[in-house]
Amino acid sequence: MDLSAPIRQSPNELPDVLRTDIEFMDHAEGAAQIEALLGVPAHLLRDREGWATEAFTRFGTHNSTHVDAPWHYNSRIAGEPAETIDALPLEWFFGPGVVLDMTFKEEGETIDVPDVERELARIGHTLGERDIVLVRTGRDRFVEEAGYLALGPGVTVAATLWLYERGVRVMGIDAWGWDGPLHLQAQEALERNEPGIFWAAHQADIPYSQIERLVNLGELPPTGFQVACFPLKIMGAGAAPARVVGIVPD
Repeated sequence: MDLSAPIRQSPNELPDVLRTDIEFMDHAEGAAQIEALLGVPAHLLRDREGWATEAFTRFGTHNSTHVDAPWHYNSRIAGEPAETIDALPLEWFFGPGVVLDMTFKEEGETIDVPDVERELARIGHTLGERDIVLVRTGRDRFVEEAGYLALGPGVTVAATLWLYERGVRVMGIDAWGWDGPLHLQAQEALERNEPGIFWAAHQADIPYSQIERLVNLGELPPTGFQVACFPLKIMGAGAAPARVVGIVPD
């Protein structure tokens, strides 16, 4: 099951910070490139066509389904330099998957330890070392809409730590972000004038990875499948796009 959102050209009205812009070059342009680079004219190519290619002219590492590294959260984690996406162990990104159904949660509500415990009890699963835990909110149905970033519940720092303490190193969600809508976090942080409210679970001071902007979690069973979520090896980066796949046995 493909758990990755499509990567496509953004609509014109989307602001630059959120945009994905792709330049598509067709086979005729490819034939012209081949002649310019190598001197081979179009009549020596099949159907007078060269290669079709694409180039990202704008594509952030967080613009689609992606994996976050500790470096994204803070420069130091647990007193040590935070690891970038290229430095994380590959074994983190392939393992048993667990889906936690949190579709009953409203926008901005929290997913806390008791919620996780109840759902694990309901599906009859005890977390194992390196389980990959995926939180289903159902907000993936809005993944290609501009308002997607303002939707979904958020996982608390306590629940994030609880999962980490049980051996989970990769946890994901089908909403825009793990902590919930940014504007609601910002509003609460400003009203309370306290640190540790905005981006609390990201900045939990533990070396773990998040997968954000997943899709199709509702097509998976709660357990009994494998997840492959290998991020691109972008040197020194805090995140990378990934083709996330749920592998369900026949």
